[in-house]
Amino acid sequence: MKPGLVSIVGAGPGDPELIAVKALRRLQQADVILYDRLVSPQLLEEASPSSRRIYCGKAPGRHAMSQEQINALLVRFASQGLAVVRLKGGDPLVFGRGGEEALELARHGIPWELVPGLTSASGAAAAEGIPLTHRGISASFACVSGTRASAESPEPRWDLLAHGVDTLVVYMGISRLEAIAAELLRHGKPAGTPAAIVERATTPGSRTLVGTLAGLPSLAASAGAASPALIVIGEVVLLRERLQALSAQLESTAG
Repeated sequence: MKPGLVSIVGAGPGDPELIAVKALRRLQQADVILYDRLVSPQLLEEASPSSRRIYCGKAPGRHAMSQEQINALLVRFASQGLAVVRLKGGDPLVFGRGGEEALELARHGIPWELVPGLTSASGAAAAEGIPLTHRGISASFACVSGTRASAESPEPRWDLLAHGVDTLVVYMGISRLEAIAAELLRHGKPAGTPAAIVERATTPGSRTLVGTLAGLPSLAASAGAASPALIVIGEVVLLRERLQALSAQLESTAG
């Protein structure tokens, strides 16, 4: 039997309206959908009622199934000639293991494609009025994982990240926020550097906490900050307050 196509699809940062047109079409055409924890339930409603939907999400310390099990299911369903969608939050190639799954499919001779999505860093920044780059303030940004794949995995080069980029976005870093802040401060990042935590970006339950690099861990603890969340560090964080103030002025003038 001719194998079916596996589409490794990015669902975007949370708001179901931020999915790409091509990604939505693949979802609507799918026979089988393997979806992650951060995929909006509203997106799944766009799928065919006859499609089979399999949850394979990964929460901190709780995995519905291993990556090896997910890979095996993708190969199995595609080998049956079915159209398969692997639906991931954000972009499948930004901390999404999309490359690992594509390699596994290629090894088995299964046709595959990658359909990009809006990654969480871009979505959170845009939704909260924090430009990742801004003329005269930030000419570069970096995205880094705050969680290591295993105890043997090397730590990010916090010494380089402290000075090498203007804006730093940390994924999966809430549980290690105190250690991350300590590393950046140890390597000379100013304690007063503006910093923010964006929880559940682009969704109705979003929340943003703004402070400084040195004060962010205690702010997060007192506010009960929790995953899913992004940490944004850099002077661009201050632009959020300026944009909000200007917007409030316009609203009061219009009123």
